[in-house]
Amino acid sequence: MSLEPSGPSSAVASRSFRLYLASIVLGTIAIQIQGVAVAWKVFKLTEQHGAETAALALGAIGLAEVIPFVSSVLFAGHVADNNNRRRIAIGALLTMFILGLFLFLPEFLAARWAKLTVIYGVIILGGLARSFLTTARQAIIAELLPRHLLAGGVRWRNTLFELACVIGPGLAGLLIWAGGENGELFAYAAMALCFAGSLGLTIALRTTQSLQSRKAEPIFVSLRHGIDFMLSQRVMLGAFTLDLFAVLLGGAVALLPIFAGMLGVGALGFGLLRASSSAGAVLMSIYLIVRPPLDRAGPTLYASFAVFGLSTIGFALAIPLAQAIGLGLTAAFVLSFVFLLIGGAADAVNVIIRQTILQTSVPPEMMGRVSAVTAVFIGCSNELGMAESGLAAKLMGTVNSVVFGGVATFGVIALTAWKFPEIARLRRIGHESKP
Repeated sequence: MSLEPSGPSSAVASRSFRLYLASIVLGTIAIQIQGVAVAWKVFKLTEQHGAETAALALGAIGLAEVIPFVSSVLFAGHVADNNNRRRIAIGALLTMFILGLFLFLPEFLAARWAKLTVIYGVIILGGLARSFLTTARQAIIAELLPRHLLAGGVRWRNTLFELACVIGPGLAGLLIWAGGENGELFAYAAMALCFAGSLGLTIALRTTQSLQSRKAEPIFVSLRHGIDFMLSQRVMLGAFTLDLFAVLLGGAVALLPIFAGMLGVGALGFGLLRASSSAGAVLMSIYLIVRPPLDRAGPTLYASFAVFGLSTIGFALAIPLAQAIGLGLTAAFVLSFVFLLIGGAADAVNVIIRQTILQTSVPPEMMGRVSAVTAVFIGCSNELGMAESGLAAKLMGTVNSVVFGGVATFGVIALTAWKFPEIARLRRIGHESKP
């Protein structure tokens, strides 16, 4: 069965859109490899001081990225709506490529504090560059596709993005494992090559239309218009708010190196665990491409978060569950992988619903600013969630903190249903009617 028709009515029939997708795949693989290699390196540098110290250090990775990201992303959205989005993406990718090269430097430093300083410095500056890359890439899709193909384009982009999120961590874990004591160097080399490839594809990209704002506005007026538009869209605001707090409290990505240690699976197992949720997201995204659109989008959104919460609890309790049925750590690892896979599949459902609402509701000339506002939600949920995970693990213990996050997801669902009743009434989205 074909995922989507390949004729003129298909998003992937556009050469520029295919280049855009390829650039996203390589860039995402690079970011994922960097994230895994950096997390593993930080874990190795801090584990001798105890699991609680390692948890805080791993959580600090998210904090180091989210502060510059959130601080600059609204300005980046304004820039994306008033300048050439392709050039912004090129500049951001070039910056991230150069920063990635500095990750080789800690291997030649003796002091642990110096190694960590370089690593966190790269993360901080990388968060700043990523804010411009995120808003420019999010907004540029409207310059590549006509409006009636945007929903299909969103599904293709999300599917390939998640596929890259599978390949990146697994490849990073494999390279670190194969490289032995200095395996991170192999991962950094692959990261640099992928960033270079993504940069080259973006340079080759040619947009078919220019949809930047035609009216120059003072920056704060421009940003206010983007925020006001987001606040006026109750369904979109509620959906992104639900994701913000559910992932902020329920995410366990930052603690995966510790769980990998508990399971005795090392760097390769860590990479597989990092890839498992994205593997689930790929499978679900392909399924959603085969059978668009969703007829009960609102109830489906809530159901996806409920499954996400349950899978988070199951992942945290994988070792006790395996022991309860008389099995060992190998079975616990398989259970952990499966629970993360299910959680990733559930997350893909809500991502596609939210992104389809975004792409089909926002005027193209405002896409940079509104995307920047949504990026604040996503950035806080992901990177700030890493910091929250580290702190919660310090206070409650690693397993208890993840269980708490999964349970808290259900509280977030209830509060969102109360404050945003419009979501429950949301029905079909992403139906591509020809103009």
